[in-house]
Amino acid sequence: MSLGVFSKSQPLTLGVELELQIVNSADYDLAPVSGDLMRLMEKRSIPGDVKPEITSSMIELATGVCKDYGQALSELGQIRDALVDCAEQLDVSLCGGGTHPFQHWKRQRIFETPRFHELSSLYGYLSKQFTIFGQHVHVGCPSADDALVLLHGMSRFIPHLIALAASSPFVQGEDTGFDSARLNSVFAFPLSGRAPFLQTWAEFEIYFTKMTRTGVVSGMKDFDWDIRPKPEFGTIEVRVLDTPLTIEKAAALAGFIQSLARWITVEKPFKLSEDDYLPYTFNRFQACRFGLDGTFVDPESGEHRVLRDDLGVVLSRLDSHAADLRAEPALQYLRREITGIGNDATWLRRVEEEEHLLPEVVRRATRRWHG
Repeated sequence: MSLGVFSKSQPLTLGVELELQIVNSADYDLAPVSGDLMRLMEKRSIPGDVKPEITSSMIELATGVCKDYGQALSELGQIRDALVDCAEQLDVSLCGGGTHPFQHWKRQRIFETPRFHELSSLYGYLSKQFTIFGQHVHVGCPSADDALVLLHGMSRFIPHLIALAASSPFVQGEDTGFDSARLNSVFAFPLSGRAPFLQTWAEFEIYFTKMTRTGVVSGMKDFDWDIRPKPEFGTIEVRVLDTPLTIEKAAALAGFIQSLARWITVEKPFKLSEDDYLPYTFNRFQACRFGLDGTFVDPESGEHRVLRDDLGVVLSRLDSHAADLRAEPALQYLRREITGIGNDATWLRRVEEEEHLLPEVVRRATRRWHG
């Protein structure tokens, strides 16, 4: 297998993908009707597309190529509205969140495609346990080498992104104690985690050739890295975000990532090094476990800071870049969460404390997603 040519794309353009829960309107458990929902959506005109995911209670929406935060928000809104209308025709609802709070993995059905059944055969029960829901953000890169530099620069902010997006505190009916329990399921896969520290595409092609020679991988889709290059799109793909509870939050996260990418590209605020990854796994765990209150270890100084505080500093450095990208509303949205209301995991826990009933948590989350 070959990596092929790294496609040309407009620098800093965005593409947003969201994996959504399909729930029934009786007890708010997952509903395996993605095939029916897809058939209804075929009749709708939307700016991006929708497609199935590995189990049939999931569906994925994707925007087209967006120039900025505003366009991403607009396209997400149009796709959301069409999906909600089709879902209501089936008497089901759609929901954000990185995990469904009380579904049982053994009840899930693998969606009928050859690739999904191949994955199910390879990974066994992990495939059904992969009924989890994430947001992926693509960022356009002018060249393959630029993509790798941006990938490694962005990697030090993986814990910040996890903490902001965390929306999966409940699994199998229990509060896990994690803000993002979803990522624990991702980490179970053998090719998850960080990308290797390779700074040129020539080096990456050598690595890819060696990996394909082993028979472990056949293409980029086999890598479940936190950030990975996507040569067919000419992008890097950030993959650690839980699906938010609203499209407004999803667009805000995309605007933040675009602003972060511009800052890293234009100002080059730090020199890349393999040593940047020394605290990587610790930082990622802290963000998953404690969210915005997790500890961040600065890879250069070794200083320990609270993620919430470090995010405030990072956001201030992005202000001018967000202004140039017309993404100021995205940063303001995230500032309100950091300084006040907290992330989506906090909201879900607050509702559970009020209601003491997880189906009611899901019902209220569907209302938020439906807008």
